[in-house]
Amino acid sequence: MEIKVNFLDNLRLEAKFDDFTVVADQPIRYKGDGSAPGPFDYFLASSALCAAYFVKLYCQTRDIPTENIRLSQNNIVDPENRYQQIFKIQVELPADISEKDRQGILRSIERCTVKKVVQTGPEFVIEEVENLDADAQALLLPGTNPEASTYIAGKDLPLEQTIANLSGILAGLGMKIEIASWRNIVPNVWSLHLRDAHSPMCFTNGKGATKESALASALGEFIERLNFNFFYNDQYWGEELANAAFVHHPDERWFQPGHDDALPAEILDDHCLEIYNPDGELRGSHLYDTNSGNVQRGICSLPFVRQSDGEVVYFPSNLIENLFLSNGMSAGNTLAEAQVQCLSEIFERAVKREILEGELALPDVPHEVLAKYPGILAGIRGLEEQGFPVLVKDASLGGKYPVMCVTLMNPRTGGVFASFGAHPSFEVALERSLTELLQGRSFEGLNDLPQPTFESHAVTEPNNFVEHFIDSSGVVSWRFFSARADHAFVEWDFSGQGENSNAEEAATLFGILEDMGNEVYMAVNEHLGATACRILVPGYSEIYPVEDLIWDNTNKALLFRSDILNLHSLNTMGLRALLRRLEDSELDDYSDIATLIGIEFDDNTAWGQLTILELKLLICLALKKFADAKELVEAFLQYNDNTVERGLFYQALNAVLEVQLDKDLALEDYEVNFRRMFGNPRMDAALGCLDGSVRFYGLTPTSLQLEGLERHQRLIDSYRKLHAARARVVA
Repeated sequence: MEIKVNFLDNLRLEAKFDDFTVVADQPIRYKGDGSAPGPFDYFLASSALCAAYFVKLYCQTRDIPTENIRLSQNNIVDPENRYQQIFKIQVELPADISEKDRQGILRSIERCTVKKVVQTGPEFVIEEVENLDADAQALLLPGTNPEASTYIAGKDLPLEQTIANLSGILAGLGMKIEIASWRNIVPNVWSLHLRDAHSPMCFTNGKGATKESALASALGEFIERLNFNFFYNDQYWGEELANAAFVHHPDERWFQPGHDDALPAEILDDHCLEIYNPDGELRGSHLYDTNSGNVQRGICSLPFVRQSDGEVVYFPSNLIENLFLSNGMSAGNTLAEAQVQCLSEIFERAVKREILEGELALPDVPHEVLAKYPGILAGIRGLEEQGFPVLVKDASLGGKYPVMCVTLMNPRTGGVFASFGAHPSFEVALERSLTELLQGRSFEGLNDLPQPTFESHAVTEPNNFVEHFIDSSGVVSWRFFSARADHAFVEWDFSGQGENSNAEEAATLFGILEDMGNEVYMAVNEHLGATACRILVPGYSEIYPVEDLIWDNTNKALLFRSDILNLHSLNTMGLRALLRRLEDSELDDYSDIATLIGIEFDDNTAWGQLTILELKLLICLALKKFADAKELVEAFLQYNDNTVERGLFYQALNAVLEVQLDKDLALEDYEVNFRRMFGNPRMDAALGCLDGSVRFYGLTPTSLQLEGLERHQRLIDSYRKLHAARARVVA
């Protein structure tokens, strides 16, 4: 994690990281102002808080209340060496907690991350740099031997060279990449969380049988997502980029809708139009670009090569963003390597959907077959030793597809997790299923798995598949666990041979899609210095339903973005128009504004917590529509998951509105006790909302220039690095 420190007045310091700001000071006796804890005080508190977190986690997963649990920490200083200290952590537990849980709680504290880092002893490297922001060397795997050459199946270069090449590309872009966490909870299963230190919203998760393969996986995913702008999906990129020579990619083209908002003739082809516009309901305005919001420029479209005949077909960026998410894109040491990864992903997701929605039962992999892969078997045994039964299934549907499945059961909670993996090699597909299962997860995290069901509609509804795509946390049918499989087990093999194995495998996978009657479209990007490709298979590889282009398109942001960001400068007419559009939109009142308009607000601000309901409420107050505001306040308080402070403000406002709307009540009769209950600042704000002196309480003014939105500005800074690199290549 990158922590940037600013020097404030006197001895006060300000540390900024992620979306947080921490201020430190020194006591007055040390020439400080005593306005905040000192740095060492924060350090001491961190270990106590970390210990308490693990206690809380243990208790939550076992439904043990924590109201009567108390924890304290004292540090005992050696009088002869003040740097030699003992941290004594004591826990007071209620009498009704079992002996087993008492020991479990104490053992949970042993897992405290702060404690483990201190005990291991961190290494400090202190150096001078010319420019902190320009120091973009990747903060990656220390101790890697650059001379080593570790080859794994599916990679055309050694892992060490792959890591060096990809991290070098990121450094060249000016991105400082850091590893936020590692996981290795069972043998031969590694995962990590990797992110841009300046813009932590840009992150990936890698997985593999070794730490090097997991790191190569994460870096490859990071590069692929940069190449196809996935980190910036749905986000507003600002007016400067919206009017640049190109917005997404140098080879993009913009097409104007035809007469009566018809689709431009230049986009898609007949095959795609049959899928995306079967009833003629799709209009040009549905496909305006969300990121730029530049409607006057037309429909931003990207070129893809149709694999059946080599013809270029233009796909609207909006269509890709709305339907495909990250499915079918990859970066590789070679184009063939990237193609195999793309196609494997596509088969993994499509076959998974077919199995889940069809409630199919899969055949078990015989033990004698599993025994051929002792490394994978060790990981499975590691899970079972922790009390998690594991089912290893052949998901090839009778040898048709290169897909495997590893399913974990949690008897403590009744939850299950079906993880799928795909690759032309049986072994690699099986390994990916297992590493995907544990990617970024702790044993405690396995307590959050959903329970299986016999209710078919819960399994087949479209959003369940989206949940499975995002983190495999969707619902699985009990029928999936039937001992009577719908297909026979096949020990399949689609792998290639020799130096051209990836090329052979890519050709095989393309052939399967062709035999199924699918058209395949591919784009290759090399602007950033790595080979990355994206493959679309219309009607087969979409994640979201095609109907979303019409009914739930992300470019609905264009109806609201400008007015919401300019909220404080809207006049009465503008506010009424915005309120009318929000009411007519049929959007869920509890949808958040950040998602609606594509802005990364700081989660810890009122903007970051703002929902459509709360925005309508604040607009009603500004328009003095107090009866409507009262109704919305009541709904907010009934289903509020905002901050405690925000909830208390609306309690105060609700009381004030009650008096305001009742002709038999007078505010002066209640104000004194309202102020005693809610405090003067909250009451001043509530009364100000009624008399008009306070508008849009808690929402700091901004505009389309995005002033004050530091988190979103960091995201745009990240994208500008890519945009500049692409511009240099085509200049």
